[in-house]
Amino acid sequence: MIGWMHHTPRWAVISACGIAAVLLLVGASAHVTDLFSHGLHPYEWAPGWLNLYWSSLALFDTLAAVLLIRGKRRGIDLACAIMATDLAANWYAVHGIQHSNLAAQPGLQRLTGFAALVLGTAPIIRRHLTK
Repeated sequence: MIGWMHHTPRWAVISACGIAAVLLLVGASAHVTDLFSHGLHPYEWAPGWLNLYWSSLALFDTLAAVLLIRGKRRGIDLACAIMATDLAANWYAVHGIQHSNLAAQPGLQRLTGFAALVLGTAPIIRRHLTK
């Protein structure tokens, strides 16, 4: 592993985990709002499995955020799994279902940036978290 990864400052690890936790909680609150407003199928245009996946993020986003706040490796591992699958699901929805593109979808732009942050920092901060 690259030497500077071993010497990542504690403030950088805490900051990355804190930012990711806050943004995961923002996502969880959006999914909870959708659940209360529209039930398990908030997007009529999307297939059932996609609606259920997005609804499940109300739980999984919250869990990942709590684990990150507690400094657990499982938190960053779960956040990476969420970001990879959520990004794939949203790209599929935008391109495959809505026939749109990244430039026309600010939500997808933000999600792509957040996924890059989580997936890009995960290898650096993971080693500094507890099991």
